[in-house]
Amino acid sequence: MSAIWLAGQGLTHSEATIDYPRPDRLVNGNPKRTTYSLYEHPNVNCGIWECEVGAWNIVFAENKQEFFNVIEGVVRLHNTDKTSYVEIRSGEAGVIPPGFIGTFEVVEQVKKYFVVVEV
Repeated sequence: MSAIWLAGQGLTHSEATIDYPRPDRLVNGNPKRTTYSLYEHPNVNCGIWECEVGAWNIVFAENKQEFFNVIEGVVRLHNTDKTSYVEIRSGEAGVIPPGFIGTFEVVEQVKKYFVVVEV
């Protein structure tokens, strides 16, 4: 029988990890990113992520995707040539699809729930 887990209870409840975008990917600022991992499995990771204002280029692997729900703040996902973007605000959700290449911009300090799946 499988168990049901309440995020943050059970398998994993880690301390916060802090990182910054790689220098070669920075577009604007040098935002501090704080991750609270609430559940980990070999192909799934979910938790809460907070980030200061800034922007950096992202490259998702073909086998990786992320669903997220913004709790506070505003983010934008820009396409590769930065001609268009999707803005996601508090209370809204977004998906970063497999193979996505573009820019992740934090317009207002953000806090979000995330679920990353690798297949």
